[in-house]
Amino acid sequence: MKRAKLEAVKRKVTGRKVKRLRSEGVVPANLFGKKIKSVSLQVDTSKFSDVYKEAGETGLVDLKIGTAVKPVLISDIQIHPVTSDILHVDFRQVDLKEKVEATVPVVLTGESPAEKSQEGILVQMIDEIDVKALPTDLPEKFEVDISGLDKVDSIVTIDDIKYNKAKIKIEQAGSSIVVKIEPLQKEEEQQPQVVEEAEGAPVAEEAQVEEKKEESQEAPVKES
Repeated sequence: MKRAKLEAVKRKVTGRKVKRLRSEGVVPANLFGKKIKSVSLQVDTSKFSDVYKEAGETGLVDLKIGTAVKPVLISDIQIHPVTSDILHVDFRQVDLKEKVEATVPVVLTGESPAEKSQEGILVQMIDEIDVKALPTDLPEKFEVDISGLDKVDSIVTIDDIKYNKAKIKIEQAGSSIVVKIEPLQKEEEQQPQVVEEAEGAPVAEEAQVEEKKEESQEAPVKES
């Protein structure tokens, strides 16, 4: 498989000064891994975004630093909660002959007949799956076909997912439920409880006000 390529430069700017880098279209980053010393780097924001779209967090990236090329995984991305700007990136250098742990996203495909007919509601219990594999064998995603979920309580477990079991080890139990069709009435049964609690609160407040009024009315009036 063709690997994504990205060029990085060793970073001298640290601390609060990295804010200036971001304003110039540069993302501060770090390179880390087993038996290597952490290195401060910086990468072009636009080019990194393109690579991330292509590789995600499970695709290998050839990271070029000067004349050296390092096989890395994009390990962690810090995103600004308001602007969605990329604040920082971690690259994990890997040994292509040594298995690594990674998190792979679950993507649903198809359409559930039970949900389409409004017999039930589809609930996704697991969004990501923890795996262990060689860096070159890491899947981009796990696709889960939900077209067989045709009635309430229909489920898809991890054991139902198709993947190369000889090369990939899934850490979660095979019986773990990935998606399930829940009955609609479960949501409907919960709604009256919320309404009752919400309606009950003002009543309690009104009772307290009335009690205070009664106490003030019953209090003896001091003679002047």
